[in-house]
Amino acid sequence: MTEKQHDHNQTHEENDQPEETLAERSARLEAEAAAMAENSAQPNPYSSSQTAHDPLAPEPIQENTEEKHTEETHSIGDQQSQEIIIALQDQLDAMKDQATRALAEAENTRRRAKKDREDAGKYAITGFAKSLLEVSDNLRRAVEAFPEDLIETDPRIGSFIDGIEATERSLLKVFEQQGIQKLEPLDEPFNPNFHEVMFEAPVPGKAAGLVIQVLEPGYVIKDRLLRPARVGISKGDGSSPQEPPAGGKIDTQA
Repeated sequence: MTEKQHDHNQTHEENDQPEETLAERSARLEAEAAAMAENSAQPNPYSSSQTAHDPLAPEPIQENTEEKHTEETHSIGDQQSQEIIIALQDQLDAMKDQATRALAEAENTRRRAKKDREDAGKYAITGFAKSLLEVSDNLRRAVEAFPEDLIETDPRIGSFIDGIEATERSLLKVFEQQGIQKLEPLDEPFNPNFHEVMFEAPVPGKAAGLVIQVLEPGYVIKDRLLRPARVGISKGDGSSPQEPPAGGKIDTQA
């Protein structure tokens, strides 16, 4: 068979095949499209995404979330630390104030205890001294009870009186050794801290408020009053200028 005959036979066979309909052609195209879509979904080992990383390509910018989280944590920690420091400082200030008050109270207690000890030493005999004041008063009353003419006529009475006065002087000396002093404010200005007024009387030539008579002497121990002096004072009669009585302060707790 010659070549021309072979080509003629092949053309004749192709012409003998049935012609593709429109529906068949549409179905074939849809199948080819589905196959192409399936092939595109599969990873291509030769695609650019699977190739080696290009060192010259710029690195993508990524946020450092870990560093940001660390900074936020540090910020919260610093705020909490500041609050703790403020609270501790407040507690420290309160404790300092309490300690200062406690020290002040302890110092006041120490001073009061010291003063109580000193007072106990100085005024321990206060009660006993008050009891002896009556003895001193009676010795003086005994001396003043004897008439002057009897003393002059009878030497024995004079000697007896001398003995009483010696006893009185000894008692007053013991008083002085214990810090007890006798008050006899005759012709002195009235002092309400030391004197007790028993009467007032006008006296010509004397200013008002002067002690004109001592009915009973007073006594002090250290700086405390044991007994006020009972006195009579002059009353202003308008004939002499009046002067205000002198006053002072004295501890009367004995």
